[in-house]
Formats: sequence, structure tokens, C-alpha cells
Amino acid sequence: MQRTPRHHPRRTRRALALALAAALLTTGTAACGASGDSGSGDPGSAAASAEADAGPKQGVVLDNPFDKPELVLTDTAGETYDLVEETRGHPTLVYFGYTHCPDVCPLTMSNIAVAKSELPEADQKKLRVVFVTSDPERDTPESLGEWLRAQDPDFIGLTGDFEEIQAGARSLGIALEPPVEDENGDVVSSHGTQVLAFLPEDDRAHVLYTEDVPVETYEKDLPALAEGKLP
Repeated sequence: MQRTPRHHPRRTRRALALALAAALLTTGTAACGASGDSGSGDPGSAAASAEADAGPKQGVVLDNPFDKPELVLTDTAGETYDLVEETRGHPTLVYFGYTHCPDVCPLTMSNIAVAKSELPEADQKKLRVVFVTSDPERDTPESLGEWLRAQDPDFIGLTGDFEEIQAGARSLGIALEPPVEDENGDVVSSHGTQVLAFLPEDDRAHVLYTEDVPVETYEKDLPALAEGKLP
């Protein structure tokens, strides 16, 4: 687990750190087949002082944790789901993606599901894993629920108004673009691929994972996160 120090006495080292932070967050955007802009609207707020030698395959502990977005959407049962209220006091992982994604989204959710399955049952019950669709027009509660059950029946899926979802993602430094049709007639959703880990003590996101984080990292980190601690 890479931690972000608070002071860098040398300007050159700080420049390297800022460059790394921007690189980490830039790699966190994908269209699951197309490319987009940076996955963060403010790279400096997410990991401005990341170590110059930080590796992209570890989570990044944030100097400035993100507040949980005030999203009130629809869950896979068709019921209203208030993200802040429903996950208050629980360790929570939040990811924005879509079910028609052929690569990044299913791999990310599968990695989390595998790591979660290795936790003691009590810790599994504490943990909330929330998948918010970036393609709400196609991801209905029914289809979203079916897709998530193949990963883990306890995963929470949310859909609703795209602009509300986009604003919630932006508050976490994650870019979402409206789904578009490509030259082959396929609908593509450009979305940031970061996973944000919220701790129960303050309900803020303290750890960021990029798309190239392997299952081993989640296996290493989830036991601490489930206990409300930084990895």
C-alpha cells in the first residue's frame, strides 16, 4: 500500500510526484474499447503528493479524502437507494461502470468478488460494494441485478438519471461521458475506472485503486478495510 507523504522538501521530487499522480489517474479512464479524458477532474486533490516510486498496482492512500457523493438512485430491486444513508458506517467500495463493458468492468468486479469471498463471513457482511452504472439507459434494475449476481449476489447495483450519476462521479474526481454509438453501431460508455474505498469512521474515501490493480492487492487490502482501517 502506497501512502502519500505530506511534505516534499525538494521541488524536483514534488514535480515527479505530481507527474505520477496525474499518470495514475489518467490510466483510470476507459471506454471499454475507446479512450477518454482523464479520470479525475482534479488530480492534485486525489494524490498530489504520491511517492515518485509508487507503483500503479497498489492502492493510493489519499491526502485529501473524498466525501461520499449524495446519490439517490434506484437499486436492482427497483427501490430507491440513498447511497449516503444506506452505506453509513460501513466500509464501502464504489465503482462506476456498465454491464456491456467487455473488459475492465467485469474484471474489476470479479477481482473484488474473489477478494471479498476470502474474508470471514462477519467481515463480508460489513462490507458494501456498490456498482453505479455509467449507462443507465441500458442498465435497467433487472439487467443490472442479473449481471451483478454473476459476480456476487450481495453486490449493490444502482441506476438512474445520467446527469445525477455523472455529478456524483465528478465529486470523486471520476470522469463520465454520455454513452455514444461508435462507427460499428456499438454503444460505448467512457468512464473513469477507479475504485474508491470509504472507511466507516468518517464515511470518506481514503484509498483509490486504478484499473490495473490485481486481485492480489484487493486480497491484501480488504481485511483491513473491512475492519475500518487503512491497509
